[in-house]
Amino acid sequence: MNKEEKKAAIDELHEKFARAKTAVITGYSGINVEQISILRSKLRQANVEYRVVKNTLARKAAEGTGLDILKDHFTGPVGIALGYDDVVAPAKVLFEFSKTQAKLELKFGVLEGKLLKQADIKALASLPSLNALRGKLVGLLQAPASRIVGVLAAPGGQIARVIKAKADKG
Repeated sequence: MNKEEKKAAIDELHEKFARAKTAVITGYSGINVEQISILRSKLRQANVEYRVVKNTLARKAAEGTGLDILKDHFTGPVGIALGYDDVVAPAKVLFEFSKTQAKLELKFGVLEGKLLKQADIKALASLPSLNALRGKLVGLLQAPASRIVGVLAAPGGQIARVIKAKADKG
């Protein structure tokens, strides 16, 4: 890789690191190409980008971004998962994959500028996704209205049943 290619790679990584809301560094030693392809596919479905990076390039690209605190953790063969929309998605997909593939090591992560250790990544992975939280919120907002409609409709329904019972009797 010549100087211009390195500069272009650093600039591209810097732009991606700057846009990322969350990132997780993984160790992937011992995982074959087929398994990495499966992982990338799962991450792509969750709108997460996974890159295998050269440590020196990643350290330079992280400068001046929210991932700056990860600079010292780019050691050994590492990949980095970048989440741009849903902050839970990278941790969730990687954690689920690591349950079946023990060689995938969750090293460190960043959530909006704060360093995450393995336990933090696992805790983040246990949170529901953004869409699930939105669904719960909508359900909570709808519940009182549904109850009001039920309460208001109940007397009318009771009167209708009494009238129908009287009509059936006589």
